[in-house]
Amino acid sequence: MSEEQDKQRNTRKKENNRLLTKAAIIGVVAGLLGGGIAYGGLSAANLNSNASSSTASSSSSNTGETGSVTTSSSGTTKVNKSRTTSGTMTSAYKKVKNSVISVLNYKHTSSSSSSSDIFSIFGYDDSDSSDSSSSKKSLTLYSEGSGVIYTTANGKGYIVTNNHVISGAAKVKVMLDSGKTIAAKVVGKDSTSDLAVLSIDSKYVTQTASFGDSSSLQSAQTVIAIGSPEGYEYASTVTQGIISSPSRTITYNSNQMTVIQTDAAINSGNSGGPLVNSDGQVIGINSMKLSSSSSGDSVEGMGFAIPSNEVVTIVNQLVKNGKITRPQLGIKVAAIDELNSYYKKQLGISTSLKKGLYVAGVTSGSAAASAGIKKGDVITAADGKTVNDVATLHSILYSHSVGDKVKITVNRNGKTMTFTVTLQASN
Repeated sequence: MSEEQDKQRNTRKKENNRLLTKAAIIGVVAGLLGGGIAYGGLSAANLNSNASSSTASSSSSNTGETGSVTTSSSGTTKVNKSRTTSGTMTSAYKKVKNSVISVLNYKHTSSSSSSSDIFSIFGYDDSDSSDSSSSKKSLTLYSEGSGVIYTTANGKGYIVTNNHVISGAAKVKVMLDSGKTIAAKVVGKDSTSDLAVLSIDSKYVTQTASFGDSSSLQSAQTVIAIGSPEGYEYASTVTQGIISSPSRTITYNSNQMTVIQTDAAINSGNSGGPLVNSDGQVIGINSMKLSSSSSGDSVEGMGFAIPSNEVVTIVNQLVKNGKITRPQLGIKVAAIDELNSYYKKQLGISTSLKKGLYVAGVTSGSAAASAGIKKGDVITAADGKTVNDVATLHSILYSHSVGDKVKITVNRNGKTMTFTVTLQASN
């Protein structure tokens, strides 16, 4: 092989290696944009969209039915400084932005030597103790979520979040919208509703959110979710969607809950953050999402929030008593208007009944059983108030105390009957 051929061969090798390296780099970048750093990808897309809408510096303009064409003698362009925000939820976001915080759950971990701790290498130790012995417990950030400051009183700022966000925490901290991290105290928590209340020094509160009426929500109503998906690095992230269903009954921790279903993107870390309407009012606390069906199929756009009307009832009791003692009937129910005609026929529900709660089960020895309510009954009213969904029944029951007597009206085989139930405490 000649010297000239050797040079050509080496040149080709270098070029191939350069192309392979370039391809690998492109592959890594594409993987990042399409995976964990989706926020960057979305931001870039938004910037590109805004740039494409800029109007050129023009000396003439031709407008047609499909748009307009601008021309410039110099070929230059400029940024359009128009502040049009019609159709956006920007004003609603601004009303709650500074009240939304990140919630940090710290748990104890044991370490054999403080000097081997990766944090101590950088001079950082989040332990409450200054003990530097070879075996000690330190506090480690275990999980993160979101929360919203809703009021101040007696020198305290009160925050609502999810119970599962602070579950098992040895210490709770919050990161404010300003980026400042401060200690928070757990005022009360309730696993049944998955709600918890925290408090901080009110001097750190610059804005509080207000609650809207979740009973007035309608399907297709525009909403935004605010929080810290995947952690505080993405704090104050806003996603927009609609109310998919204002009242959806699901089972959580073996308890039935009536929640708001939305297609606004809710991810890990959004838990405890607010779902906000166009008036800037909190109408729900984001709590969970459905990522896959029972058959294993991937599911998108199915997030759930605890209705604000229930949130207000729960947080007020938590602030007052530190816990929730609930009266209960001891039944399992299903809203009739959520059942299709096939199931109604199978369950023997009269076609004349359009609303109410079908009693799917009665616990032996419960308040309902003692009063005479049976499986197959359809609850139509409680305390003289019409009952169409679980949330309404809960609201009526939770306005009472354990031991109170409540009249429950049911439809049994087409006949209206009323029972007096003595409420028992939930387990």
